[in-house]
Amino acid sequence: MNVESILSICLGVGLAASAGFRVFLPLFAISMAGYFNFLELNESWIWIGSLSSMIILGVATIVEIVAYFIPYVDNLLDSMAVPLAGLAGTIIVLSTLVNFNPEITWVLAIIAGGGTAAVISGTSSATRLTSTATTGGIGNPVVSFIETGTAIVMSFISIVLPVIAIIFVFLIFLIIFRLYRKFTKSKV
Repeated sequence: MNVESILSICLGVGLAASAGFRVFLPLFAISMAGYFNFLELNESWIWIGSLSSMIILGVATIVEIVAYFIPYVDNLLDSMAVPLAGLAGTIIVLSTLVNFNPEITWVLAIIAGGGTAAVISGTSSATRLTSTATTGGIGNPVVSFIETGTAIVMSFISIVLPVIAIIFVFLIFLIIFRLYRKFTKSKV
């Protein structure tokens, strides 16, 4: 496996993690990076770097971000976000992997991309649900702000410094694991 292949895995997984926080934002980031020739896309996913894709994904990103700042609408979005995030994570990894045969590309896309995005999205949904239950929805915009900020930072770092992004993904998973252990211990 060459350096380009390893970087493409780091890029894909970092952007998939971002999709766990905001579904359309990392897709928009890939589209912009592809359109401005900052990122080389997999030849079968070159369409995502087109002007029309960038405009559509940009509008979807703005609508998603704004909708998450509306209490109770954000919980409704969360009910759809986990499967959509898994799908977006899979698409992201499919579009960024280079120098892999199709079987390995699909396995990595589903497990590393879809799995990463779904786990983070599920945790994010649980956080928002807890915020709704404890604050009546008043704290949800704060949660949304943190999630959106994390998605922006993860998308940027993934594209510019993919190796650092994979380290951030591991840190996010470590935080999720520690919080899970903390909350499951307190219930026992």
